[in-house]
Amino acid sequence: MHSVKFVNEIVTPSKVVCVGRNYAAHIAELNNETPTSMVLFVKPNSALTQSLYAKHGSEQLHYEAELCFLVKNKQLAGVGLGLDLTKRDLQTQLKQKSLPWERAKAFDGAALFTEFVPVNESGQYQFSLHIDGKLAQLGDTQLMIHTAQQILAEINEFMSLQDGDIIMTGTPEGVGKVISGATFNVALKDDTTQVSTHQWQAI
Repeated sequence: MHSVKFVNEIVTPSKVVCVGRNYAAHIAELNNETPTSMVLFVKPNSALTQSLYAKHGSEQLHYEAELCFLVKNKQLAGVGLGLDLTKRDLQTQLKQKSLPWERAKAFDGAALFTEFVPVNESGQYQFSLHIDGKLAQLGDTQLMIHTAQQILAEINEFMSLQDGDIIMTGTPEGVGKVISGATFNVALKDDTTQVSTHQWQAI
């Protein structure tokens, strides 16, 4: 089983619950329709990895940087950043056939996470992804269609969240291909204070 770090604890999520289409600009860049209800899907524990791969088998992977929350005692306890890796061509084919996304989203190595830190009282965050020093994605809780608390409530309507489970809140515009050798730097900010940073090297 794969684990993540929350302050000084090592936590093993049973699952990762992801929100799709939670930023209007990202919906537009992929030419998707704005959903009338929240889009949710799940990545299993086996999707977690420490390594950022450019490909899964022979298939090219795309990155999506996301604000993430760790659940404890049925509340949002920790906050961090993650990469939701996607087989974009396969996902497009599945969507065209109205089929589930798991083959494109839940494969082994499809989710990477920074260390999680305690959430603040305001719940307001900003985050960025730089690739080889160039800004690729910029996210802000104020731009999200559904807030983290709304997402938590929606999930709780039909699914039990265990301690350590992770919620990925969706990605802003700027997604693209993972290129082998590229350096990915993510930074999480709380108003004007930098909360955490992390770096991955794509292989």
